[in-house]
Amino acid sequence: MSWQRPDGRSPDQLRPVRFQRNFTKYSAGSVLACCGDTQVICTVSVQSGVPRWLADSGQGWLTAEYRMMPGATPDRQSRETFKLSGRTQEIQRLIGRSLRAAVDLRGLGERTLAIDADVLQADAGTRTTAITGCYVALVDALQSLVAAGELATLPILSPVAAVSVGLIEGSAYLDLNYPEDVAADVDFNVVMNGEGNLIEVQGTAESGSYSRSQLNALLDLAEKGIGELMAAQAAALTDSNG
Repeated sequence: MSWQRPDGRSPDQLRPVRFQRNFTKYSAGSVLACCGDTQVICTVSVQSGVPRWLADSGQGWLTAEYRMMPGATPDRQSRETFKLSGRTQEIQRLIGRSLRAAVDLRGLGERTLAIDADVLQADAGTRTTAITGCYVALVDALQSLVAAGELATLPILSPVAAVSVGLIEGSAYLDLNYPEDVAADVDFNVVMNGEGNLIEVQGTAESGSYSRSQLNALLDLAEKGIGELMAAQAAALTDSNG
């Protein structure tokens, strides 16, 4: 194994993970999610009503927006205002799909959960950090509805978390940072639920190809990492200090 990880981690080791709950004052749920040097503010707002196509269905909805702050990368990026890039649209749809898998939308009633993921600092893995952190903010937002007597029970089906994995010089690595993401011959983003079932797998060979056995190794590594992320989510949610 010739590749040396820039931060000295072992191949199957996550970056340090931290969730700072109640990060903002006004959102129903808010978390600063940090995975290594990647930092994402995750907020959840609860709105009455649902899109017109769900009116009178008795079911709720969840939608997500994702933005990269101008100073999140070494070179300032202009704010996306009137026209979103294809990358931004794809990521926010991924976040929405992933978190809808966590929620019993019928148990939510005719409410909309609006997720916002704003990247303060990017060192790769922004979409996976957003999904993992937004789940914590989502649970806090729904707990606030239960505490207020607006919901009888917490409409959570399963935890959801996400992580990146990749092949560098033929070997599998967990939770890639930016230098590794650039160097990877193959990189994947994997989203799973608490039962170990896959919600989404995004995988690309940046150069060459990969075998079925390498794919299995990457998914096994992602499953290990996601299990650890879910343990961190659970620990954060049971921390009375928030």
